[in-house]
Amino acid sequence: MSTKEIHGLFGDEEILLASAKKLVAKGVHIKDVFSPFPIHGIDPVIGVPPTRLHIAGFIYGLCGMSLALFMFWFTLILDWPMNIGGKPNFSLLENLPAFIPVTFEMTVFCAAHGMAVTYFIRNTIYPGKKSWNPDLRTTDDKFLIQIDLTENSVSGEEIEAILKETGAEEITQK
Repeated sequence: MSTKEIHGLFGDEEILLASAKKLVAKGVHIKDVFSPFPIHGIDPVIGVPPTRLHIAGFIYGLCGMSLALFMFWFTLILDWPMNIGGKPNFSLLENLPAFIPVTFEMTVFCAAHGMAVTYFIRNTIYPGKKSWNPDLRTTDDKFLIQIDLTENSVSGEEIEAILKETGAEEITQK
């Protein structure tokens, strides 16, 4: 067989989810699923590991908080100490309540921007990149299962039979 991939096109996400479960139960490795919106529960079925983006967000938030506190210490205590309203200008800890709002905002700013940049880099999303969607109907109202035959020990005919049995509207080989 000269084909490398099989695409099963579905009209409903519940039918696709049931089909994916049946394919995985038969030992078929699903390469990817394309849909116009996220399908709840598909990630553990097709073997997508949980994301670690929240850990990166926490680290970026700590960096933002550290940067804000260092900025306050350097500018208001070390470099240019000023006596404003009788507040002591020799200690960061005694002035900390005044710095909390800006520190919080800097933490959120760095966490949000760091996570966005990390997401774009990790998913290789950049301006001008060509999309690699195998069927443009998946951006409108269709759902697609992409199966790479070189990664599977199950034959293409068996995979097609399972897709037909589970309700695929259209099956193509590429």
